[in-house]
Amino acid sequence: MARRIWEFRLPERFVVGTVGMPGERTFYLQAKSGDEIVSVAFEKQQADALSDRIDQLLDEVRGSRAPEDVVPEKAPVELSDNAPLDLPLEEEFRVGAMALGWDEANNLVIIEAHAVSDVEGFEPPELADDDSEGPDTVRVWMSAPYARAFAERTRVIVSSGRPACPFCQQPLDPQGHMCPRANGYKRRS
Repeated sequence: MARRIWEFRLPERFVVGTVGMPGERTFYLQAKSGDEIVSVAFEKQQADALSDRIDQLLDEVRGSRAPEDVVPEKAPVELSDNAPLDLPLEEEFRVGAMALGWDEANNLVIIEAHAVSDVEGFEPPELADDDSEGPDTVRVWMSAPYARAFAERTRVIVSSGRPACPFCQQPLDPQGHMCPRANGYKRRS
């Protein structure tokens, strides 16, 4: 099957959202422009890492390569997006690898999400590699202010799940959990 690449330049909407109850949530990365909506599933840890890396990238660019008015220190309030994911929610693929970069010529953040590959020894493609043999990919360009807002929403979504155990940092269930730091005793929340 031929590789599919979805590209969104300054999409109307690019968000992380979830479906399901805490502890059973599925995380989605969703891009929308006009009538085109693309949703890909990915892990909570990938969402958390992506938000952290976006902020690190923007801080680095702000401090060294871009004028201060291009990259804001904080997300502009008017760009906050608290709406649920758009429907229909149809998973195109599950994300296996991601890439993040800065488009110096246009002052834009680039995010790529690549499908899980079952090819042994698979190496994720380079940023903006359109080789026909690679995995399905979603590629999004967004402004620095929008990227800050994206990262902020993602952190809120990630942290809205089950609270972490204060001893082992694993998620707590209402019934408690087997805490490794408690020598096998079941801790209650």
